[in-house]
Amino acid sequence: MIESWFQSLNSLVWGPAMLVLILGTGLYLMVGLRGFPVRQLWPAFVLMWKGRKSVGEQGDITPWGAAMTALAATIGTGNIAGVATAIFLGGPGALFWMWCTAMVGMATKYAESLLAVHFREVDPKGDHIGGPMFYIKNGLGKGWAWMATAFAVFAALAGFGIGNMVQANSIAELAAQDLGLAPWITGVLIALVVGLVLLGGVRRIAEVSGALVPLMAALYFGGGLLVVAMNLDQVPKILALVLTNAFTGTAAEGGFAGAGVWMALRFGVARGIFSNEAGLGSAPIAHAAAQTDSPVRQGMVAMLGTFIDTILVCSVTGFVILLSGTWTSGATGAALSSLAFTQTLGVLGHYVVSIGLFLFTFTTLIGWSFYGEKAVEYLFGVKGITPYRVLWILAIPLGATVKLELVWLIADTLNALMALPNLVALLALSPLVFRLTREWRR
Repeated sequence: MIESWFQSLNSLVWGPAMLVLILGTGLYLMVGLRGFPVRQLWPAFVLMWKGRKSVGEQGDITPWGAAMTALAATIGTGNIAGVATAIFLGGPGALFWMWCTAMVGMATKYAESLLAVHFREVDPKGDHIGGPMFYIKNGLGKGWAWMATAFAVFAALAGFGIGNMVQANSIAELAAQDLGLAPWITGVLIALVVGLVLLGGVRRIAEVSGALVPLMAALYFGGGLLVVAMNLDQVPKILALVLTNAFTGTAAEGGFAGAGVWMALRFGVARGIFSNEAGLGSAPIAHAAAQTDSPVRQGMVAMLGTFIDTILVCSVTGFVILLSGTWTSGATGAALSSLAFTQTLGVLGHYVVSIGLFLFTFTTLIGWSFYGEKAVEYLFGVKGITPYRVLWILAIPLGATVKLELVWLIADTLNALMALPNLVALLALSPLVFRLTREWRR
């Protein structure tokens, strides 16, 4: 009954209006910024690399630490299971719409993080706190305070879906398959390790993320590039397949049930947003804690999260699945990605997916816990942080044992509800984004 209810709600919140709002907001910001995020791609990478050292400016963690914390939360099971699910439900064309979501999403994430730094505050503990709830409250005025509260509520709840239970469920499924561990045992073990990290607060999260994110991205991306290199002659054919099916749909073949253009668009955008989180308003919560006096510079660093997550990591997953031909096997989720890597790289491919999925899910668990606790702090003050952390840790074993399909449905629904107030605020505050960017350029 619950699953049926969420399916109906999902059809409503992820209908045409939401897709137009997400893609339209990103496109509007990209045009208003005159392509600034694309033109500043390389300078942004230089800024992120230089931000590894503390610069003594206002903030709690280095720009690099903020970027790694955001990437830790962003690069998760969506990059492995999410891409596979999008192709399973929408066909190869879904990958094209994921790319479109990412390209305009760079402008969205740039604007989110610029506003987060510009309107951030300092809490009673002396930590910097920001995000959509603050740029809605401080940027739009008291009349919009209800929308800031709505975002904080949705963010606190969404964390348990996208950042907790989905991740715990995926890693428990993997441990059961590879190690024969019961899901509840995996859940308890992961909960203990995550609890140890959370005790150190945002600085510990940034340190762990800074160590694990580059390692896990290099491991998984390197394995995917090896598959692409081994099948280089097939890449043009796969690109043609993706582009053609994005606009014509995909016929039924083997274990693939077929999908129209709407299915490719819907699941490409939904899974793209689930993976890179552009428009959700989550990443700017981490970037608001960065040591910087320039909202524009931090916005540039932030937009790289979308590029790295979708254009690089998600694309590798999609290409491996399509190059291996396993997308018509009838498998879905992480099992499809694992099958594709194993078929192309043998046992090495299986370990690439297994280790990658473990690291992706673990870092997402710690990254999203920070997002959730800042939303709770906005609602209840610093006294709400500890109870939220306890609930977060307790939810991990629960997520490891529940039905995966229901978890995905809940996560998708909460994502949409979280995105709505944030996208409205971005459109309303876009003149400020454009002005600050022009001033910085001058």
